[in-house]
Amino acid sequence: MKRRQAEVLDNGQRVGLLTREATKYTFRYDDDYFQSDGPPISLSLPKTRQTYIANFLFPFFAGLLAEGTNKSLQTRQLQLDETDDFARLLLTAHTQTIGAITVRELPDHE
Repeated sequence: MKRRQAEVLDNGQRVGLLTREATKYTFRYDDDYFQSDGPPISLSLPKTRQTYIANFLFPFFAGLLAEGTNKSLQTRQLQLDETDDFARLLLTAHTQTIGAITVRELPDHE
């Protein structure tokens, strides 16, 4: 599995970088956003300079995804594995979110 990255935006302002690598996910606030007065994107991801690391998609980002019938419709329409939440996040969370946070895939530079 290749590394994929996405920028996380709050009302269009970049706040950080979400990355999926072979065995882990990471999230890190951008230095500019960290120094701003902007709030954390989630209580579960406090605004800090640390890089958050997990073996699964962070619950905050998973919460941006459709569930149930809408999930099934999305995965069929987008031809995705139902278990690939990161791919679904990248393909839907750039426009189809409730709230201020959106996620936009960054081009591959490898």
